[in-house]
Amino acid sequence: MSLLVTGSIGIDNVTTPFGQVNDVIGGSAIYFSRAAAHFGKVRLVGVVGEDFPRKFENAFKHKNIDSAGLERRVGSKTFRWSGSYDTTMNEATTTAVDLNVLAESAPKIPSKYADSRVVFLAATHPTLQMELVGQVKKPLLIVADTRDLWIKNYHKELIASLRRIDGIVLNDLEARLLAGTVNLVACLEKIRRLLRPSGPRMVVLKKGEHGCLAATGSAFFPMPAFPSSKVIDPTGAGDSFAGGMLGYLARKTKHTDADFKRAVMAGTIMASFTIEGFSTAGINRATTAAVTARIRAFEKMLKI
Repeated sequence: MSLLVTGSIGIDNVTTPFGQVNDVIGGSAIYFSRAAAHFGKVRLVGVVGEDFPRKFENAFKHKNIDSAGLERRVGSKTFRWSGSYDTTMNEATTTAVDLNVLAESAPKIPSKYADSRVVFLAATHPTLQMELVGQVKKPLLIVADTRDLWIKNYHKELIASLRRIDGIVLNDLEARLLAGTVNLVACLEKIRRLLRPSGPRMVVLKKGEHGCLAATGSAFFPMPAFPSSKVIDPTGAGDSFAGGMLGYLARKTKHTDADFKRAVMAGTIMASFTIEGFSTAGINRATTAAVTARIRAFEKMLKI
């Protein structure tokens, strides 16, 4: 099925215990699309400013990435983010952010994308997310991401948007904030009840190095993270996870509990590549053979 992602595309400065990089490509749409492209075609919708470096356009040059939805907006500046990680590298501390073009009107979804069946809405204002959903005719599966900013400051709008989507991906801190409780199992169940009743009510709570908790339909399960001794930069890992998960699901016309479990595993594997390098260096090294090998190794680890 056709897969569409709409999210940020930006220029990052990142500091971790392993070094620092400046003016590198980042943004949720980038990491998502690079991960999803390993499983099938993905349609990218995003906006950058006229200062967006031409060399960064190589990130879209993949046989499975359709970037017809990329808008270079004249007179605007590209989204910029600077952040740092401590020795645990579980959470990023934002040191500077310039919304720039993201503070303007949302990009338009090309008419040829209107028939997209699977849609991922990366974290942005919930009202903008719903505007984008309104441009897609009959999506079969809509999954969104969110941030503590929207949960805290636009709670009413966020709750309203959840009634129109089928699934949500968020981290453990965001889940506790949204659900208003500490226990993550209780958080998961409460958040599921907030989603569209007619949908699969898919919820994934990311826990960084500890993997995730996931639920949909009758399936409820934990998934460990893929063990890696080379953790360089966690930036984009969550979006790569979502890209792998939905990239896998987009290959299916129906989604069983078993499909969902394998999709979460696929997302876990794609995230494991992203953390192994700064910016997109790690995910760019994820060849088909390497992804397949890591999935097989992970399956053996999970088997009891």
